Amino acid sequence: MDRSEIAIFPLSNVVLFPRVQTPLHIFEPRYRQMTEQAIESNRMIGMVVVLPDHLHELAGNPPVYPIGCAGRLAQAQRLPDGRFNLVLAGIARFRILSEPPRPPEQLHRIAEVEFLSDPYPDDERERVVELRGAIIGNLSVLVGHADPSGAAGFTTEAFGEMDDATFVNSLAAALALHPQEKQGLLDANSIPERFERLEGLVSFRVAELQSHGSTGSGRIH
Repeated sequence: MDRSEIAIFPLSNVVLFPRVQTPLHIFEPRYRQMTEQAIESNRMIGMVVVLPDHLHELAGNPPVYPIGCAGRLAQAQRLPDGRFNLVLAGIARFRILSEPPRPPEQLHRIAEVEFLSDPYPDDERERVVELRGAIIGNLSVLVGHADPSGAAGFTTEAFGEMDDATFVNSLAAALALHPQEKQGLLDANSIPERFERLEGLVSFRVAELQSHGSTGSGRIH
C-alpha cells in the first residue's frame, strides 16, 4: 500500500467516498490554513469522522475513525473575508497509521496514512448485479412512499450507464443515513462488501416502513 502524509479534516456528519464530490464551506482559521496549504501543494485533504462519544471535542483534536477518504480539490473559491467554498472529489480510502507531532504554527492535523484499494473480484460480479437490483427496488419503494411520482425513475435502466463502484459510492454518500452507517459503508473492504452493507441498510428501511407505516424513517433524500 502507498503511504503518505496528508492533512486531515475531522467532521461529525460528512463522509467522503471515492468517485463522489462533496461541497465544503471552510471558515475556521486552522482549516483555512489547511486549504491554503493544499492549494499550494498537492490539493489533497483527508476527510475523517469524529467518534460519536467525542463530538463535544470538535473544537479541539477529537479521536476519529481510522478509515477516511482522501479528496482532491476540484474547486476552491476564496471569499473576500478569507473563508473558502470548496468542492472535494473523493479519490481513495486510507487508514490512519499515526499523527506525527506538529509545530505550533501548524494549526490543523496531519496524519501518516496508507491508501487502501477497493477490490472487485470477477467472481463477485454476478452477486453484485443481484444486490444492485435489490437496492434499486427498495429505493423505488422508499421514494414511492415519500413521492409517488418519483418512484418511476428508480429502475435498473435509469442507472445503466453508471459503473458499480460509482453507483454504490454515490448512493452511500447521497442517502440520508446516519454518519456511523455511512462510516460503516466506507469501512467496507471491497466493492461487493459495500453493496452488501448498503443493501442491508436500505432493506431495513423498507422493512421499518412497512412495519410502522408513516411513522417509519423511510427518508432517503
